[in-house]
Amino acid sequence: MTSDRRTRAPTHPLDRSTLSVLSLPMHDPRVRPLLDQLAVEYDTRYGDLFGRTAAADELNRYPAAEFEGPDGALLVFQEAGESIAGGAFRRYDQTTAELKRIWTDPAHRRRGLGRVVLAELEALAAARGYTRLYLTTGPRQPEAKHLYLATGYQAQFDLDADPETIGPLAFTKELPKN
Repeated sequence: MTSDRRTRAPTHPLDRSTLSVLSLPMHDPRVRPLLDQLAVEYDTRYGDLFGRTAAADELNRYPAAEFEGPDGALLVFQEAGESIAGGAFRRYDQTTAELKRIWTDPAHRRRGLGRVVLAELEALAAARGYTRLYLTTGPRQPEAKHLYLATGYQAQFDLDADPETIGPLAFTKELPKN
């Protein structure tokens, strides 16, 4: 039996001391795994729902400069020099940052990296003066929905409704005041 990189269990638990957190511009080559795998993920999950250009449309919706300081950020998490997780935020309004591009390499899922990415993005957004977070995830990403609910985000939709009838699933979270 062969092991598929996307579905195998992690070989080791998360040790935060082995992670490097890099704040990078969108064009940095260390960001490429995040963007390439997000495109595959979006096309695989949503190709028949939103059409074949869904990934490209989503990944090119916002100019790269919106994910740079002082209003935005893009973080890549590396382990042993490999980009294994990441996420970004951009200004949504005067007090709200919008989280985007939350990603974990399929070979490193179920290690708690999603929570680490969220915590780092939340801390950086708060340090930059944001008091609220907003994000959306797709209706075919139940693991993302559960992660956001488990980490204190409030659903802005009916949790009992069929997600496919809602479209993007919106969440908000108030940040602690510094």
